[in-house]
Amino acid sequence: MPLYPAPPPESPFDQPLDRPAVLAALQARIRRLERGGAAAEAAPIPLCDAIDRHLPAGGLARAGLHEVMAAEPGAAAGFCAMALARTEGTVLWIAAEPDAWPPGLSRFGLSAANLVLVQARRPADALWAMEEALRCPGVAGALLVQAEIDMTAARRLQLAAEAGGALGLLLRPDAAAEEAAPADTLRARGSGQAASAALTRWRVGALGSGGGGRHALGDPRWQLELLRCRGGQPREWQVTWQPAAGCLTVEGAEDAAPESRPARRRVPR
Repeated sequence: MPLYPAPPPESPFDQPLDRPAVLAALQARIRRLERGGAAAEAAPIPLCDAIDRHLPAGGLARAGLHEVMAAEPGAAAGFCAMALARTEGTVLWIAAEPDAWPPGLSRFGLSAANLVLVQARRPADALWAMEEALRCPGVAGALLVQAEIDMTAARRLQLAAEAGGALGLLLRPDAAAEEAAPADTLRARGSGQAASAALTRWRVGALGSGGGGRHALGDPRWQLELLRCRGGQPREWQVTWQPAAGCLTVEGAEDAAPESRPARRRVPR
């Protein structure tokens, strides 16, 4: 009697190997890994010199997920539109009821020709659309409007962004309790929030535009707070978006002296 009985005739080990399928799967995996490696070396999204100097990547890192807390919805949408525009490619805006107004977003450099609005009424469908968009090599950036997201879903989005190389933005409403917190609690507030898989977490609020007249629109001004940054420290800035010049400027003494200031990157409008 043999020590080890022969496998039954129907054993899967007896089935021939589907070599073309295995080869195709391996090639697809290698392509994903190569895209991820190339994305990690891609130039970051520039915001402005005074802010970029305080970000580990020298700007808003591509191939990553970033959270934006909307202390004021219009200001947060404008900040996100500016960042998406600077990816210089096709971007998706995903929400249960996409209320993004393309002509308004164009004021922040985001062309309607590069914008795809996606309506996903169920949170599960929205997360699926966001993950697929971030993995797609033809997508430069994607934004998801969703109030709540658990750590597992956030990690999946971060991994998808790393695989595809896209910029991922998660736009969420700011909590009322945080809106009422005094400004001098920024560091404690940023460190006390729940952990996140995102590379950075921002809060964007609105400031008076100072247009100079009752009906003057003026340039948008924002209170921009970096609440959490992997490898960096919390900070806050008062900034002005200048549509005519297509640039973001920091108010006050944040800018470096001319001799120490790095060369400004030109961003196509």
